[in-house]
Amino acid sequence: MSDLEKFINEDEHHVPHLIKIAIVHYKFETIHPFLDGNGRLGRLLITLYLVSNNVLKKSSLYLSDFFEKNKGYYYDNLMTVRLTNNLVQWIKFFLVGVIETSKESIQVFKDIIALKTDIETNRLPKLGSRIENAQQLLKQLFQIPITDSKQVSELLGISPSTANRLIKELIELKILSELTGYKRNRKYMFTEYFKIFHK
Repeated sequence: MSDLEKFINEDEHHVPHLIKIAIVHYKFETIHPFLDGNGRLGRLLITLYLVSNNVLKKSSLYLSDFFEKNKGYYYDNLMTVRLTNNLVQWIKFFLVGVIETSKESIQVFKDIIALKTDIETNRLPKLGSRIENAQQLLKQLFQIPITDSKQVSELLGISPSTANRLIKELIELKILSELTGYKRNRKYMFTEYFKIFHK
């Protein structure tokens, strides 16, 4: 682990960041330093490294889904390095993951922008004078896509009954949907936004 830490922080020899983090991930998974959580931490290490070295501005590249979809190839490529020292094949696999994940992330961002535009231009104007509260709530929903009437009331500084009316209107506009099926303590989801991440 000490050698790995030195390799991560060493900048005397220029190794492109994507190549370097591919090697770091392989080494971390091979060392397997903990009893549990090595996979999660190893994948998180990729994102943290890229953000800390200004390759990414925000933590928006997660290779977990790619590794999970290609689990057999993932393990085969890691094992190939261990058995044959063929690091090139592992790096190629890793870079394909970066490319595919980047393309998927770009599409997610495009879908979010399209959804936001649709809601702001086609749906919210139907609310008339209540549009400002709806816009403020929408901004919050893009950060936390599940809410309840108490949170809406507190966020907007409106009465619980006004919050419930706004929620009802957003349900009619197909922006929110009720999750629980309860009569009380209901939770509401920004469904279309949530679905973008679960295609």
